[in-house]
Amino acid sequence: MHKLLTDDPGQKMLLLGNEAIARGAIEAGVAFATTYPGTPSSEISLNLFEISQESDLYFEYSTNEKVALEVAAAAANSGLRTFCMMKHVGVNVAADPLMTLAYVGVKGGLVILTADDPFMFSSQNEQDNRYYAKLSGLPMIEPSSVDEAKELIPYAFDLSEKLQEPVLFRTTTRVNHSTGVVTLGKMRPRVTKGGFGKDPFNYVTVPAISRKLHVKLLKNIEKAEELSEKSEYNFTKGDGKWGIICNGVSYNYAADAVTELNLSEKVKILRIGFSHPMPKQKITNFLKGCEKALVIEEGEPYMEEAVRAFAQEAGLTLPIKGKDKELFSQLYEFDPAMVRGKIAKYFGLPYTPPAVVNLSDVPEIPQRPPNLCAGCSHRATFYEIRRAAKELGMPTIHPTDIGCYTLGFMPPLSMGDFLICMGSSVSTSCGFSKATDKKVISFIGDSTFFHSGITGLVNAIYNNHNFTLVILENGITAMTGHQPHPGVDMANFSLSGYGRISIEELVKGLGVKHITLIKPYRVEKSVEAIKEALNYKGVSVIISQEMCTLYAKSLKKLKARPFYVSDKCKNHRDCINEIGCPAFFIEGEKVRIDPVSCVGCMLCAQICPEKAILPVKSEK
Repeated sequence: MHKLLTDDPGQKMLLLGNEAIARGAIEAGVAFATTYPGTPSSEISLNLFEISQESDLYFEYSTNEKVALEVAAAAANSGLRTFCMMKHVGVNVAADPLMTLAYVGVKGGLVILTADDPFMFSSQNEQDNRYYAKLSGLPMIEPSSVDEAKELIPYAFDLSEKLQEPVLFRTTTRVNHSTGVVTLGKMRPRVTKGGFGKDPFNYVTVPAISRKLHVKLLKNIEKAEELSEKSEYNFTKGDGKWGIICNGVSYNYAADAVTELNLSEKVKILRIGFSHPMPKQKITNFLKGCEKALVIEEGEPYMEEAVRAFAQEAGLTLPIKGKDKELFSQLYEFDPAMVRGKIAKYFGLPYTPPAVVNLSDVPEIPQRPPNLCAGCSHRATFYEIRRAAKELGMPTIHPTDIGCYTLGFMPPLSMGDFLICMGSSVSTSCGFSKATDKKVISFIGDSTFFHSGITGLVNAIYNNHNFTLVILENGITAMTGHQPHPGVDMANFSLSGYGRISIEELVKGLGVKHITLIKPYRVEKSVEAIKEALNYKGVSVIISQEMCTLYAKSLKKLKARPFYVSDKCKNHRDCINEIGCPAFFIEGEKVRIDPVSCVGCMLCAQICPEKAILPVKSEK
């Protein structure tokens, strides 16, 4: 039995933040869950996917976030408690249905989780999705800790059903990926079948109907404002004349700092957990008892702007600071030491930071940049594309996309020139092919192609663009932890009843005339096939087919056969300078291969000019 299905209220369990959120959903009686995987939210989906195989919970990995929310909207409007999860940039993809779903509302509870990523640990930006609550007019909930994340999920579902609106649930990486002790609660029964009552004059959003629905949304915002004022998750701690207003993990940092600076009798803290609509009266009353106030929030000055507006409306003139060159930045994550120092600075306290430990006698830790795995087929594909273009004398531009293969932009492969979002490789190729005279060769993974690459390819065919699209088909959504996508063989998950879409047939059906399939571990054959595709005038597609090495290993389908560098080696170092596989290292002046890391893909053996790289003979 999955540990998150443990039916023992009161039991304490050590959980990752994302596990705690998944448990909160189970305790809330969630019956329907949709997602597109994205770090830092991915473990929530993984746990619910596993739970769905042991229970009557319906779970799906949807094609993209827009689809996930649209599927969820239908389930929620059929009366089911529904959970839709994504990372912060995924909300951009889902924003189209989100804005109008706020007008339509829901019948069963619908919680939409946005996992924001300050410092961009695994993202292309660090946008602050609190503004989506303001933009859509939907309530937003923000936990400060792992255990509170679990407790707030059922609260968010209750709130959604009370208002008959979706509720946004915002986390940050620090909550998602921290570990904490969680006390299990009761699991509400799941209602897995609902009913949809036809009501087109409230559900079909043509302009005349949407005008009425917007009025309804504004009335719901007023109801939400009342609930925010009364919410137990917007609370005050302490009773001093100096005020701190904070949210999320910033609350923990601020509370610790107040204790460590011995300010408990001078500072009071207002923690905002129900952050949209902001509790105007509660904040105003808080400010009336303050001589000065400090707003502590990662990201944008979302709360600070509201707090200043409330103060102005109430005629309050106390100093209010937050984002400031001398105080808090809009960049990156906060940390306890930084928050402690800024609090001392703002309130004019003598403060000497702890002495920095002298590490001058400690050797510098070698930097380890992210790298494609040893034996990754993407490395072979990149090498072959670069070599084919070079032999044809083609100057190139390489738009790339979101996935493991993004790392191909790093030397020595250097195969990635432009990237803005999921699917952008295909669409930007259209622009580059018209705006420049260079050969455009773009890269996209199989999961990303299904997510948002297809429409760009349709555009390219329709407008008769001229570029080569390389679809890196490694059989799984690899970057976020081996989740399935529409092209995956679900028998590998021991599951049946799923369809499977052939990328080759799909591309052919779209009208691509030149399609090339390669097996990237066969170097010479692949290079010749690639040359043909690159010489084609129009849209050509290369599908590079090889299972992700780590995924193959997990399925026990990888027959690893390590190689070694023999005495034939003349130290040309093409193996290192051309492909940079992490299984290679230098010992003295000689190139060596780590037999533990090497999986025997044979790429290096095929490009070595002396044929000096040979398989290790197995010992009988």
